[in-house]
Amino acid sequence: MTDALVRHARPEDLDRVAALAAEHAAYEKAAPPPPDLAARLHRLLFETTAPRLRCLVAELPDTTLAGYATCAPELSTWSATEYLHMDCLYLTEHSRGHGLGPLLVTAIRTEARALGLTEIQWQTPTWNEGAIRFYDRLGATPKPKLRYSLPTD
Repeated sequence: MTDALVRHARPEDLDRVAALAAEHAAYEKAAPPPPDLAARLHRLLFETTAPRLRCLVAELPDTTLAGYATCAPELSTWSATEYLHMDCLYLTEHSRGHGLGPLLVTAIRTEARALGLTEIQWQTPTWNEGAIRFYDRLGATPKPKLRYSLPTD
């Protein structure tokens, strides 16, 4: 799979990205995304003059999308700097271990540099030992924290 291409998602990719996101949610034992996820992603990625969200896809030589990564600039109060938050990185089970993960991370790093950002941050479930080994091999440093969510209603 080293002939895979990592590129920015296009509008016609969003149904597949939404399907991959649903696989990702199931893999992480999370609630499924909303049924209109592709339309929501379209609004975030393509219907604004300054999109906050970026989506990269791993495309195989046969044009199948085998995975995706999303990211958005965020702020750190403690360092008073911006960083790139990698919200998702997912590859189909069949596509793991073939070098696509490093390609996606390299593309995320390129995205950060293009935005003038010097750091990328992300999280992964503590039980996801495969992802933890992958991130450790990249030279990433874990920062243990619990993530909370609170509805506004």
